[in-house]
Parts: sequence; structure tokens; C-alpha cells
Amino acid sequence: MDSQRTKRMLESVLGVSVTSGNRIDVLKNGDQIFPAMLEAIDAAERSIDFLTFIYWNGEIGQEVAAHLATKAQEGLRVRVLLDAAGAWELDTDVVDGMDSAGCDVRWFRPIKARGALQANNRTHRKLLVCDETLAFTGGVGIADEWTGDARGEGEWRDTHFRVTGPAVAGLRGAFFDNWAETGSDLVDEVDQFPELPQPGELDVQVIKGVAEAGNSDVWNLFRVLIDCAEERIRVTTAYFTPDEEILRRLLNASERGVSVEVLVPGPHADKRLVQVASEASFRELLDAGVQICTFQPSMLHAKVLTVDRAVCVVGSANMNQRSTEHDDEVCLVIFDEAMTALLDGHMDEDLQRAEPIDLDEWEKRGLLQRIEEKAVKVIDGLL
Repeated sequence: MDSQRTKRMLESVLGVSVTSGNRIDVLKNGDQIFPAMLEAIDAAERSIDFLTFIYWNGEIGQEVAAHLATKAQEGLRVRVLLDAAGAWELDTDVVDGMDSAGCDVRWFRPIKARGALQANNRTHRKLLVCDETLAFTGGVGIADEWTGDARGEGEWRDTHFRVTGPAVAGLRGAFFDNWAETGSDLVDEVDQFPELPQPGELDVQVIKGVAEAGNSDVWNLFRVLIDCAEERIRVTTAYFTPDEEILRRLLNASERGVSVEVLVPGPHADKRLVQVASEASFRELLDAGVQICTFQPSMLHAKVLTVDRAVCVVGSANMNQRSTEHDDEVCLVIFDEAMTALLDGHMDEDLQRAEPIDLDEWEKRGLLQRIEEKAVKVIDGLL
């Protein structure tokens, strides 16, 4: 892959400039992710913007809420935006506690206030921005399932990213994009819009996938990178139900000699219906030479795409039709061999705890499994 040409191509296709001088720290699993996020919240001096799809009841949810509440009581502007579908089970006590402390807590697209079509379009973004200069994004939700180090069934495997540098502005834009729907002011006297430093050497593009008619920029991003691949494509994703266009491009890549590896959840998948929809494409992929492995110890929730050891895509988007057609997402495209090597190393570690799908064995799957695969294809566009 010609990284410079790919960079220019993505800038033209997506209309988003690549920023330079960024630093990104990779946080693997809850043992690294939550302490880093809580530390950033505690260190904030002026403002905190927090957006998440998943916020469930549990100890880590109470801890995050307590830290946000404390900063609001200290006089910081703390804005909290929760997706009304992903966080609908959250105890009112947790929300009321943040609200009474001074946090401005809002719900994104309340279900009862929306028609069926809009109710299906959610924000799947995960964002934390502190003092306009430090941001976090990735796959992690606020729930006890994400705590730990993926050592067993109760500790999900995920990756999150701490970002400093000019790319923070793009991540703030993704927050503003969803916050605008609440009817609240976008900016006030707290906002300073500081000139962002360049603490690192990474070139990063921030891509916002927006739920709208047709496919999103995330879809176009996947298409371009798969088509540009010359050597290797590696996909780690919690939910793998690509549409026919993305699937065809993966098959074409494998058939032209590109090594294509896909790592998905195994026995601890949290959504069996989505898993069956994913499995419906396995034979076609395996026939084309694609390598598919299933993560065994726990639910795999990470979302990482690497291409040709040169470019990686991380963030909230899975390689599924929800992420490319129905949900608001945010992705970082990182043009760096060292970062790509680090994430490829994480995949290598995960593959040591995964099981490959063998084509001959897959052909022996039972009649019920085959019926389920055909049945779920009717609705896989919503998964």
C-alpha cells in the first residue's frame, strides 16, 4: 500500500483532512481503560463532555457517575449524553445523582418521542473530552462487563484510545453533532477553543459516521481501504455482518492474493442472533480463503481494522450494517506503521486464545444451524 496515496484518496473521498502531530495511547481492557478515564476526569479543570451508547447498572457505572458528579460540584461544566436505547436500564438514582450534583444530563433520541425509523438510528459513539484538549474513544461501554483483563467470561475484551493533539477537535465535533439534537447550546463562556498542541507524530483522520439515508462515511472508509489492500487485511470486530458490497470486496481481496483475517466472538458472544447472521457468510468467506477465528475466553468487543501493516482504523464502528447504515459512529484512521504493528500484536495475542473455523468442519454443521442462518438473513440489515 502506498500510504501517502491512500491518505490523499481518503481525504478526497471523505472530505476530511488528516491532522498531524497527534499522540494516541492504546488502552487494552478495563484494567487499563477505566483508570485512565477516571484520572482524566479527576484532572479536568474547566469542562468535561461525555457521550456513550452503553451505560448499565453496576459498580463501574456508579464510580464513573460519582467522579463526574464531583467535578460538577467543583464548578466544572459537565455534560453527559446517554443514548436512550443503550442506557435505558440505567437506574434513575445514578442519573439523578449526576443531575443533582450539577451535571447536565441529556438523553439522545428518547424512544417514545421518536417514530420507528428514527428510533432505530442511535448514537453508538463513545467519547470523553476533558478541557477541550484530551479525548478518549473506542469500543468500551460503561458496565462491569468491561472491567478486568479479559481473563474469563465476566471480563470482556476491548480496546480504547487516549488522544491528544489536533485530532481532539474532530472528536469534539462528534460530541457536538449529537449534543445539538438535545436543543441545548453548543458553546458557552467555558469554551476556549484553544490551539491544540502537537505532542506526537501521528497522522490521524477523524471520520464521523452519521445515521442517514444510504451508507455513511464509515462504509466508504471500509470500501476504500479494503480495495487499496495489497498484502493483508485484519479485522477484529464484535459484530460481523457486512453488507453485500463490503462482503464482496473482502472476497475479492482474498481472491487477488491479499491475506484476510477476521476475529469475532466465540462461545461468549452477547448477541446470538447477530452471531448467527455473521455465521451465514462464513462458508463463502472460507471458500475464498479468508481466515476466520473465534475468541474463546470472553465476549470480544474490540473494533480494529489494520491494512498492509501501514494503516489502522479504530473507534466505535463494527464491520456490520448497523455501523455503516443505521448508527452514528466515530473512527480514527491512523497512518502509522508502529501503531499498526502494536494493534496487530494485540490481534496475535488474541488469536492465541481463539479457535480457527475449519471449512471441512463448518460444512458438517447441523440442519438447525443452516435454517437459522437463512432465517436471520431477512433481518441482517438491522443487526
